[in-house]
Amino acid sequence: MSEELKLNMDAYLPLRDVVFHTLRDAILKGDLKPGERLMEMHLAEKLGVSRTPIREAIRMLEQEGLAITIPRKGAQVAGMTEKDLEDVLEIRDALDELAVAKACEKSNDDSIRELSDAMKAFETAVKSKDVREIVKTDEAFHDVIYKITENPKLTNIISNLREQMYRYRYEYVKDNANYKQLIDEHNQILEGLKNHDKDYVKKVMHTHLKNQVAGVREVIQNQEKANK
Repeated sequence: MSEELKLNMDAYLPLRDVVFHTLRDAILKGDLKPGERLMEMHLAEKLGVSRTPIREAIRMLEQEGLAITIPRKGAQVAGMTEKDLEDVLEIRDALDELAVAKACEKSNDDSIRELSDAMKAFETAVKSKDVREIVKTDEAFHDVIYKITENPKLTNIISNLREQMYRYRYEYVKDNANYKQLIDEHNQILEGLKNHDKDYVKKVMHTHLKNQVAGVREVIQNQEKANK
């Protein structure tokens, strides 16, 4: 376990969330590696907290697919597999296709303006090269699309899938080579919604996710080679 693991304090968050974000960042950055055990007592001592917020944070990590509990062994950092990647993004692809089709029907000048603002925020984040901020603004861009659908049940289903998507989204945007492509695809989605062109925007959204699958699959394959 990395000796640099320190609690990222935030006065506005419950302690369990602070611990969760600290551990999540450590996993995403590779300070905590796949297969590494998440021992409550050791982490509590390391971060200077009780075992309760550690236990709660580990449950939250499991919901995101970042940790897994193995009987008689306890919790450990989960590895990424191509099967998990494909399963999650297959569902997301179907839901996003439905979302953009509905958004094409519902979009108006106000919603397109809001989506344009979200696009600008994403471009600003890309220039900063702050991966967490890029992921945050990428999610915000897609959230506007879901809002435009005026279908809260669809939005809730997609939101529930977000936790499982986070790790893959993070891995994809870590690669600077993907930034131009991401911006181009977001602009194409924006243009398609502006023109109410369902077929076009569904095709772009499908390509958008397909490129993410390809990018993250390469990361997983490289990790597997490195571990052999």
